[in-house]
Amino acid sequence: MKENSKLPTDLVSDIKTRLKTLGGQINGIVKMLDESRDPELINIQFKSIDKGIQKAHYLLLDEVYRKALAIGIVKAIDSCPGNCGNEEKIEYLKKEFPNLELSELTDKLKEIQVIESRLKDFNEKKS
Repeated sequence: MKENSKLPTDLVSDIKTRLKTLGGQINGIVKMLDESRDPELINIQFKSIDKGIQKAHYLLLDEVYRKALAIGIVKAIDSCPGNCGNEEKIEYLKKEFPNLELSELTDKLKEIQVIESRLKDFNEKKS
């Protein structure tokens, strides 16, 4: 990701902590398999990891990516003086933001990053 499009580190931190915990749980399952532990206990651990990974994925999309997109939209609005060539796309993203499905967030985040890059170039040329 480009310098101006980094994800908010405070939001990413929670996801990383969750993933590290899940990594420990996976290592625990490997150890349980090596020790031929009770299959039901191993299954319970798999279910726990599955829930944990789903929760981390949801938080990544809904918290991190959605907030990064919101920040990107605000930056784009602030950087576009009204004649930047991206007004319609910025307005569309702003209008659709509350209704975006989780599955759409990564594509929209990429779109706003492209717009931010264009606006940076546009504003540097104006200076």
